[in-house]
Amino acid sequence: MNPVTEPGPDAPRGHADLHVHSLASDGVDGVEALLERAVALGLDLLAITDHERIDAAQAAQHIARVRGLPIEVIVGEEITTRSGHLIGLFLTKRIRPWGSIRDSVARVHDQGGLAIVAHPLVPYPLCASETTIRRLMAAEPHFHPDGIEAFNATTARIPWARRVPAFVAEMGVAAVAGGDAHRASSVGRVVTTFPGRTSDDLRRAFADRLTDWEGDAYPWREQVGMFRQQTGKNLRALRDEVRGKLLRDGTGRDLGYPGGRSRPVRFDPALVEPPEGDGP
Repeated sequence: MNPVTEPGPDAPRGHADLHVHSLASDGVDGVEALLERAVALGLDLLAITDHERIDAAQAAQHIARVRGLPIEVIVGEEITTRSGHLIGLFLTKRIRPWGSIRDSVARVHDQGGLAIVAHPLVPYPLCASETTIRRLMAAEPHFHPDGIEAFNATTARIPWARRVPAFVAEMGVAAVAGGDAHRASSVGRVVTTFPGRTSDDLRRAFADRLTDWEGDAYPWREQVGMFRQQTGKNLRALRDEVRGKLLRDGTGRDLGYPGGRSRPVRFDPALVEPPEGDGP
């Protein structure tokens, strides 16, 4: 048997969108729309990183496998810590919010995942400060983040974000991008590139610090439009939750995947249709 050849730094580069939100948290599109967009763009990897939950990401991963889609879905979560947002990738269990960022990094690593500091250095409670990140890097390796968003499409136009690429280089961890997409049309707007095509290749690129990014920031007008869409989505979600409770019909707001209207919440694999031609 020939040994497996790992892609070198000059290998063709894969494209991954590592920071995407679905209808299950504060996004406005369901997972099938996100997958359709990612496949149309030819992305290799898509990480769904909803706030404080992984159910939609797990559903998307199942759908991609059953339908044989040419993309790998990474189960992720954007975790709210007391010191800012942290992205966990390759998770098998939800990580509860409001712990310390140090403990949250460790919990990601305990699952064999990768921990990424999201949109850092912006003076806002949901963004990790320079002091916080330096303390993490001064701790034992188990508490070190594996990467930092050197570019986030939502915060890139804020003056404080201009310092981030140089800061990430100083910290000596993988520099990645966060598209922070909240709708399907924004998927792939910003991507992290890496030698190879697979999730294993991505892991190696993190370890060897061979990641890079492509893309640009969202204009302010586009961000305002996104906020309006989120407001409309939230109003519809509130209506559906109230209606379900009043009617006691076992439904609630749409979480954007098959079975996502059910209460208690559960993904229903039976509702996932296989590719055309695979049926009886």
